[in-house]
Amino acid sequence: MKKVVIPEGAPQRLTFFLAVEEYLAQSASEELFFTWQSPPTVICGRNQVIENEVNLTYCREHGIEVVRRKSGGGCVYSDAGNVMLSYITPDTGVETAFARFLEMVAAALRELGFDAARTEHNDILVGDRKVSGNACHALPNATIVHGTMLYDLDFDALEKATTPSEEKLSKHGVQSVRQRVVNLKSLGLQMTAAELRRYFEEKFCAGELQLTADDMEKIVKFEN
Repeated sequence: MKKVVIPEGAPQRLTFFLAVEEYLAQSASEELFFTWQSPPTVICGRNQVIENEVNLTYCREHGIEVVRRKSGGGCVYSDAGNVMLSYITPDTGVETAFARFLEMVAAALRELGFDAARTEHNDILVGDRKVSGNACHALPNATIVHGTMLYDLDFDALEKATTPSEEKLSKHGVQSVRQRVVNLKSLGLQMTAAELRRYFEEKFCAGELQLTADDMEKIVKFEN
């Protein structure tokens, strides 16, 4: 697997990084991986009704962008306290690719001393609390898997920006999103976010794929 190197000064909107994924997946001939962080953003799954899942007034008042992704799954709040993981593979066996990547991430967390395990809902738990949620997007010639890694997320903003239904919460046996999730930093992780990103990149990757100026132009057009 190769680490994707994005040039310094690249756009930092969440939609830019989703465009990087899809651009690379169009011609993927090998496994690729990169990590990233975004400004405060709510990202909704492809089938969700945004008005039912997002407090749009709060997001407007606090400068939180709301976007939709092409993968399925639930509504996610992300900010600089969340490390995002992106995996692109030419393997079109979605379930196999998904399971393989989640197990790699869980195993990497176990090596850091956490009791991490993936679930049938494509989450990764430490103990009984979620530290990572994941989704996938299948293309004709590739699979994209992307997920969160809760390092030091602002849970106050998470609760105010998203509005999951009581039915969804009760399914997980909790009364609020905050009861389900936990930051790795609060669990005692002795790393900065940058060090955590580097840990995953070094753990998973051998070699690099450097994006060029030409790639960047195409990605920005892809995003728009």
